[in-house]
Amino acid sequence: MKYFLRLIRWQNLIFIFITQILFEYCVIIPEFSKAGAAPNLHSYFIYLLSLSSVLIAAGGNIINDYFDINIDIINKPDKLIIGKYIHRHWAILYHILLSATGVALGFWIEAKTHAYLLGLTNLACVVLLFFYSAYFKSKALSGNIIIALLTAWTVLVVSFCETNQFIFHATINKTKITRLTFLYAGFAFIISLIREMIKDMEDIEGDRKYGCRTFPIVFGVNASKIYSATWLIILCVLLAVMILYILQFRWWFAILYTLIFILIPATGILKKLFKTNNSEGFHKLSSSIKWLMLTGILSMIFLLIKK
Repeated sequence: MKYFLRLIRWQNLIFIFITQILFEYCVIIPEFSKAGAAPNLHSYFIYLLSLSSVLIAAGGNIINDYFDINIDIINKPDKLIIGKYIHRHWAILYHILLSATGVALGFWIEAKTHAYLLGLTNLACVVLLFFYSAYFKSKALSGNIIIALLTAWTVLVVSFCETNQFIFHATINKTKITRLTFLYAGFAFIISLIREMIKDMEDIEGDRKYGCRTFPIVFGVNASKIYSATWLIILCVLLAVMILYILQFRWWFAILYTLIFILIPATGILKKLFKTNNSEGFHKLSSSIKWLMLTGILSMIFLLIKK
């Protein structure tokens, strides 16, 4: 069980669950309640949606490691699981079972709540994760963009499942929900782009040996640092603009939280980026960005406090 949990990257799955539950309870439900409307994902359906997302992500993590066995022997020999603790055939079976269950749940939720096209979008996510692992991951930028889009979809799918309610309840503040959806989806997209590039720099040795054409291999580590720094600067500027905007509302705790736990750490990562030149250092930066994503997700709680 220990190695299975490591294989599916259970910490990342918890991030997905927290993101979707917080978005539903801190953004969707309060706005629907003001309009006297019931959310589409009422009762236990939001938890089933999160479960389907978690299952698909878990299946994606397994197939990713399956295709990365030879590369991980070089880059992460101490973290190798498939072929060492879990047989390859079992890994494929787990991938199929988890992915199929996630897709089936999507179709079932769609049938029960009229969350239109959820089953097909879940299926599309499974297909994207498979082809990412088999092909796009080894190509410059394309794999990074796919993962960033899927990370953003973690937020977007919750709002997507509620959109049919907009048609029937004219008093719902659609503009506010849409803005918050793209705020958090955009944050997830940018953070993921940065982290994926840093992970590519971390894994450059094994990737190069097996003929991968990732961005750091094609354009060099310095160009990859500039790329990551550009997105970090964009993120910091957007955060600064957001802070200036919410100053008028005097949300002091939210402002302090954003400064201390998101903006300042982001600038710290930017500073360390150009000083880092080895795999261990890039791994630490990747971990820091993961925690930055978590603090960004948890900021949704302030939306609930301000209702």
